[in-house]
Amino acid sequence: MGKEIAAVIEANPRCELSYTPLRGEKWDSKKAATLDVWIDFSSPEALKDVLKKASENKTPVVCGTTGFSKKEKDLLKKYSGKIPVLWSSNMSLGVAVLNEALKSLAAISHFDFQIEEIHHNRKKDRPSGTAITLQENLEKAVGKKLPEALAIRGGGVFGVHKIFAMSDEEVLTFEHTALNRTVFAKGSVQAAEWLVKQKPGLYQIRDVLFGKKK
Repeated sequence: MGKEIAAVIEANPRCELSYTPLRGEKWDSKKAATLDVWIDFSSPEALKDVLKKASENKTPVVCGTTGFSKKEKDLLKKYSGKIPVLWSSNMSLGVAVLNEALKSLAAISHFDFQIEEIHHNRKKDRPSGTAITLQENLEKAVGKKLPEALAIRGGGVFGVHKIFAMSDEEVLTFEHTALNRTVFAKGSVQAAEWLVKQKPGLYQIRDVLFGKKK
């Protein structure tokens, strides 16, 4: 993801890649202080250091790392009181629209529902963070607890997410397919450009497209 983000930034005339600290190296405080925004796709373990360093310089943070425990999610909330923090389990703009579309399923809440996701065989978390977010939003829309998302791992699939709404007479399917990792990089850079103009708070990728919920 780091290479993908760097390539997207290089192609964007409004952005410049200023500092890319490597895992395990000592951070350059002077370089860190000059940044307008952090984009972090590191690991749950690295989150605290990223947020701490960004907070010291009042720098916004876009975070696309998944696999967070309650402890890491609480860190996001804590630091969002000091700086703008945007976290999303999926930085795709298409997935942001998909999550919004799930609200329409409230009209058929009596249907049966099932989420299915497919990812490459190297993905550690299952179900994926995206599937968990879709599940949370779907359950909120239809007002009931649903079966856990089905997680399939294999090959080099970047990401496929399907939502099935089923009755005895018909089946409705919402599907999103990521064709490459660039989709996540482009979403995160667009989110970063948007976040630098925001006040401290905890934001989502949907806010970039639809505005912050009141």
